[in-house]
Amino acid sequence: MAIMTQRPAAQRAAAEGSGLSRGLLLLMAVATGLTVASNYLPQPLLHLIGGSLGLSTGMAGLIVTAAQVGYGIGLFLLVPLGDLFERRRLAVSLYLLTAGFLLVSAVAPNGAVLLVGTALTALASVAAQVVVPFAASLAAPAERGRVVGTVMMGLLLGVLLARTISGALAELGGWRTVYWVQAGLMLLMAVLLRRNLPTLHTPAGMSYPKLLGSIATLMRELPVLRWRMAVGALSFAAFSALWTSLTFLLSSDAYGWSEGAIGLMGLFGALGSVVANIAGRLADRGRVQLVTGVGAVVYLVSWLPLALGGHSLAWLIVGIVALDMAQQALLISNQNVVYALRPEARNRINSAFMTGNFVGGAAGSALASLAWTHGGWSSVAILGAALSTAMLAAWLLERLTTR
Repeated sequence: MAIMTQRPAAQRAAAEGSGLSRGLLLLMAVATGLTVASNYLPQPLLHLIGGSLGLSTGMAGLIVTAAQVGYGIGLFLLVPLGDLFERRRLAVSLYLLTAGFLLVSAVAPNGAVLLVGTALTALASVAAQVVVPFAASLAAPAERGRVVGTVMMGLLLGVLLARTISGALAELGGWRTVYWVQAGLMLLMAVLLRRNLPTLHTPAGMSYPKLLGSIATLMRELPVLRWRMAVGALSFAAFSALWTSLTFLLSSDAYGWSEGAIGLMGLFGALGSVVANIAGRLADRGRVQLVTGVGAVVYLVSWLPLALGGHSLAWLIVGIVALDMAQQALLISNQNVVYALRPEARNRINSAFMTGNFVGGAAGSALASLAWTHGGWSSVAILGAALSTAMLAAWLLERLTTR
């Protein structure tokens, strides 16, 4: 049974599923976007960090790997705790830890300390994946799609805009400034969430080891969860393939852009965030399968303008916007489907689903690097189209086998 109490400063959300105010929803969206941005801030700064700390290119590249590993571990080990502990306390604690680990990176005297700080920051930043199901639990059933769409819009904006903002801050005060500012923002979010979130406890009634083991049980018992994990993993693999190889393309002779200019491409990707709210509202009206189907088709078709974008900026931008819109639609529809399966196990289901996405994204990045090395941008476009075709097939198989 969910246990929820109110504080005078909290926005009004009297019981699980009773709805939440617009102000609290906005706060949760901003908090989610800011914390997930912590993992992407270093990416455009690798050359600056490497030069400052005397790191080789390979060592500097491990900063990205450390973030991926830390986040993946956090998804599996920490996100399920939302089904064990009181959620506000868990979320606030993770935000405070994220701030502390960012400070470790800010003062890092060498590459080893920075790698540790990066991995621990990513581990704690899964607070974003605690806040998303928290918002879904607070939402009234009739508005759950819109609420999840709004919070996920904040998350994806954080992913896409982090690189642009990071580059601007680094130009103003160096790469360490990025970490100092981000740590301050995480502290601010911790305070605001502590003051405004209601308390919510949905105890699973089991020990932590059994809690983790129950994730596998949920995957075995819920075929829809397995299919949606496949759809999410394949779509995020294609998404990561695009954004990993885009830097290679724009810095190549075909474009010759500077790193600052490359970071600005995230602004075009952010245009896709407008779909999140629309997808959520359609899900609330029972059109979640329509959203998934349209998103999957657009995902596949978007690789045609992306392929033409190897030598045309206009086509490249069209493809980026189309693919990011499709990614938003798929992610929102997937989460609406899986969150409705077992409300009492929502955090564990989210852990399984997002871990699948993470594995897909990591695989997509690795495959994109190989594709670029052996065949350039055209090979990347073929890879993206193949992953998108497999994703569309997974959704069709879900519809055929789970009706």
